[in-house]
Amino acid sequence: MGYLYLEIKQKPQMWILGFVCSFVYIFVFFRAKVYADMSLNVYYVIISVYGFILWQKDKITKRKEEKNATDTITYSDLSWKLGIILSLITALIYFSMVYVLRNYTDSPVPYKDSLVTSLSITATWMLAKKIIQHWFIWIFVNFFSVYLFYTRELYPTAILFVFYGALSIVGYLNWKKTCSEQP
Repeated sequence: MGYLYLEIKQKPQMWILGFVCSFVYIFVFFRAKVYADMSLNVYYVIISVYGFILWQKDKITKRKEEKNATDTITYSDLSWKLGIILSLITALIYFSMVYVLRNYTDSPVPYKDSLVTSLSITATWMLAKKIIQHWFIWIFVNFFSVYLFYTRELYPTAILFVFYGALSIVGYLNWKKTCSEQP
């Protein structure tokens, strides 16, 4: 939950915490045979480095441009063109993961696991780029994950994702309230 708090406040330290948590969850999901989510956490480890570098660079640029930097949250909106491209990429990731999980693993939940994973990959990339609509994807993914993890008997993780879902709503509202849209 510390990760989400830092995300809501747009603090680059979020990426460090995300790196550590994702590394741990690689092993949790492997044991539970939730392979797409396991691979998602491998992706999270990698994108945590990318996001941290991007956000640090943005922070340095913002400091140079503004002598009196505020805690205003900066973001951009998703364009239609990028939305279509991301939808197609997400669909490609989804169907590829379903194929792999159905044909090469013993995953009992290939469709659900692939849905959560493909949407999460897209949402995390959008977060790294500070596209505000990533919150809508996270709201869906987090609440859908409650069901997925409950069915896999990962009860503490399911409860955690209830909080993640609620905090995703708070995050969106906070970004909108204290925002400065980038040109």
